[in-house]
Amino acid sequence: MESTRDDVRERLVVVVGGGQAGLSSAHFLQRSGLRAGVDFEVLDANPTPGGAWSHRWDDLTFGRVNGLNDLPGSALGDADPDEPAREVVKRYYGRYEQENALRVSRPWRVRSVESTDDAEYPFVVRAEDPAGRPRIYRAGAVISGTGTWDRPYVPWYPGDFRGRQLTTRDFTEPEDFAGQRVLVVGGGISAIGFLKMFDERGVRTVWSTRTPPRWRNEAFDARWGLEVENNVAARTRAGLRPLSVVSVTGLPGSQWQRDAVRRGLLNSRGPIRRLTAHGVDFADGTHQEVDVILWATGFRAALGHLAPLRIRESTGGVLMADDDVSVIKAPGVYLVGYGRSASTLGATRAGRRAARAAMRFLGRVSVDERSATG
Repeated sequence: MESTRDDVRERLVVVVGGGQAGLSSAHFLQRSGLRAGVDFEVLDANPTPGGAWSHRWDDLTFGRVNGLNDLPGSALGDADPDEPAREVVKRYYGRYEQENALRVSRPWRVRSVESTDDAEYPFVVRAEDPAGRPRIYRAGAVISGTGTWDRPYVPWYPGDFRGRQLTTRDFTEPEDFAGQRVLVVGGGISAIGFLKMFDERGVRTVWSTRTPPRWRNEAFDARWGLEVENNVAARTRAGLRPLSVVSVTGLPGSQWQRDAVRRGLLNSRGPIRRLTAHGVDFADGTHQEVDVILWATGFRAALGHLAPLRIRESTGGVLMADDDVSVIKAPGVYLVGYGRSASTLGATRAGRRAARAAMRFLGRVSVDERSATG
């Protein structure tokens, strides 16, 4: 499958992204008989293994995260809860790549995926390295697992704030905000984590949410989790943009949360009406001066590289098939880590479905179908 003519390479499948979803897809492609670096290629924009986790800050230790599901065929094992989650995941994913000889190519950022009239290679994948050197792949199918990290969402408000503004993606360490008052905007788990982190460091905070926080004190069990996934899937199968996680899950309750509410730390000031030079006006008519605004307002799916395929609906989403990975408007293109699979557990399952669908599209037998007929 290798071709170096004009640095154009031929692959049956190109996997975009080396995070949980991309590695899962690669695993099942390999199990189905495809060879990494020959029949399929994994392209990752990050300089190291770990996906989006490789960008997290030191203070986000492994004990603070909501958990990490195992990659297929490999257990994470015991991890030091006091070690930065970034290092735990980078080491785990890196070991997985080596043990499975996945030959991930990095750092290569995919700039575009275009369709062609070639029946054997109906897609052209254009990538470049940090120096701007190009690489082109002719591909039989494309599995996109680019997640959301590169597309933080910041809502628009009238006014002009002259202080520092940043998103979750830009965050470094809580010590950088010593002596300042920080407005944390967002109603999700990330916002709660920031408020807790700042509180532990003595940083003064104000909290703003668009709607009142919804605390959930019931257990997050498997049955309830399946219901949440099904609700998300219903939206993507209708071509609607996936909602934020917290909008369908609510916020997990805890003793710390209840204590924080009592002492005022987790009392939202409500929605913002407008920004001012040194603070914000809230919808309830009050004003608060702040030094920094931290937008913990979520992310959108990073699908810009698929723009030439025109797969977005007018509703802002992508119309997905019933398998939740196949793109209706672009047969041969599969999204993993999108919609119901936007979690480490969901991403692993989506990788298997995407590999199975890609093999079927290529006219080959997947590992699941081979097992069923064997």
